[in-house]
Amino acid sequence: MFYGRFVISFPPAGTEAEFDALTRQDLLPAVTSLTGSLGLGEVVPFTEGSLPVYAVGDDLVLKLFPPVHLDELPTERTMLEALHGKLPIPTPAVHDVGERDGWGYVLMERLRGETLKDAWPKLSAEDRNRLAPELGEALAALHSLRDPRLDVLDPPDWATFIAEQRANVVEHHRRTGLDESWIARIPAFLDSVDLGSPPVVPLHTEFMRDHVMVDHDGERPRLTGLFDFEPAMRGAAEYDFVAVGLFVSGGDKDFLRRLLAGYGAEPDEEFSRRCLAYAFLHVYSNFTWYFKVLPAPAEPTPEALARAWW
Repeated sequence: MFYGRFVISFPPAGTEAEFDALTRQDLLPAVTSLTGSLGLGEVVPFTEGSLPVYAVGDDLVLKLFPPVHLDELPTERTMLEALHGKLPIPTPAVHDVGERDGWGYVLMERLRGETLKDAWPKLSAEDRNRLAPELGEALAALHSLRDPRLDVLDPPDWATFIAEQRANVVEHHRRTGLDESWIARIPAFLDSVDLGSPPVVPLHTEFMRDHVMVDHDGERPRLTGLFDFEPAMRGAAEYDFVAVGLFVSGGDKDFLRRLLAGYGAEPDEEFSRRCLAYAFLHVYSNFTWYFKVLPAPAEPTPEALARAWW
């Protein structure tokens, strides 16, 4: 790689500790060298996201996958290639995929607008409600997609995955610092919820305001994109409603009802209980954090929590 006339290599990042020690600014010389070798323009780092992402000129985005997370690149690429042009809202087109110094990268189209997270405080209740069914329609289209390329997504067997999550659920939540009074309630609640044997569909797994783009088209906002697919999986559709309830509707039951109407679903008490069960079993579940940012349930029970958030 070249930075000016000099070769600039990406630093080692074969462990989480090595990767966590690196800032996006640390990586900038190697990134600029990479994009220069590809004949691309100015590079500016984004501040959000668990993986390093850079704007390249006005029209492209470069997403990096350090060696410790290189196994996530095929998922991102596969989802982007399979989804492009198939949803009612845009997803980035893939321009290039490669690897340098053990780091992977995906060069993709830049979506227009700003994230729904950034736009949310500026949106009126009416604008938010207009977007809700459109979000549901987009998620329904994602779940309805049938493409053999997506068969490679993890987990190989959904039932086995859920059983493994269930076996480790107490220890998982103890590691996140969840109060023992809540931890004690989780096993019995999970035993009381019938998750059934649902069909397996493509999942985003982090369908949240942070990963949806919006822009103003005349007098009203409209959805302009969905991105960040490296955590994608194949599994039960309701697993995706964990992030929807936590990070899109955020306890707003009317907004969630409108979103579900766009999706084509009619929620009931059992739907809410299944969503909470999947929230307890989710790979990235962190109720210690959720309790700090979401409305408190009427009483400290899983049943009340399911009603409050879904």
